[in-house]
Formats: sequence, structure tokens, C-alpha cells
Amino acid sequence: MLTLRSLALFVVAALFEIGGAWLVWQGVREHRGWIWIGAGVIALGVYGFVATLQPDAEFGRVLAAYGGVFVAGSLVWGMAADGYRPDRWDVIGALVCIAGMAMIMYAPRGR
Repeated sequence: MLTLRSLALFVVAALFEIGGAWLVWQGVREHRGWIWIGAGVIALGVYGFVATLQPDAEFGRVLAAYGGVFVAGSLVWGMAADGYRPDRWDVIGALVCIAGMAMIMYAPRGR
């Protein structure tokens, strides 16, 4: 059950971080204005809070593992929001990152 909770938190964190960065990008690069930028900054702050809810108490481990989620999630976001079409190397790289995330977070540890 803790693993499912952790995975769900990674997904929620990704939505806020990637969504926040995308909103800032839209506000600045696509000239959509300060409201988009402000919403992005708020979403990025929420991401920081969501990350603290992970069951594992090790900051370095959680953020390192989240890196893999971020890589894969960014490709999915780009596909959904911007019509980006990842090539096979994007997909392979994202799968490697997800495998790394799983090892970092969920490998058995002798404690």
C-alpha cells in the first residue's frame, strides 16, 4: 500500500511541477502574460509541498527518484499539451529513467 501511495504522490507531484513549468513557459515564451506565470509559480510551490508527503524520509532519495518521473512525465505532457511526438530514443530514455526511479525508491534495503 505504501508503494501505491508513493507512486500516486509522484504522479501528483509531476502534474504540479511539469504543469507549473509549462505555465511559466507559456507565460514567457508564448507571451500569454503574468497570470500564466503566476499560476505556474503557485503550481511549482505546490509541487514542493507534495514531494514532502512521500513515505520515504530521505530527501535525496525522493528527489533523485522523482527525476525519473519528471523525465517520463515531461514527454507525456509534451504529447498531450503540445502535440510532441517522442522518437524511440526518447521512449527508451524515459523507460531507463523509470527503471532507475523504481530501483532508487523501491529496492529492498537491509535496515
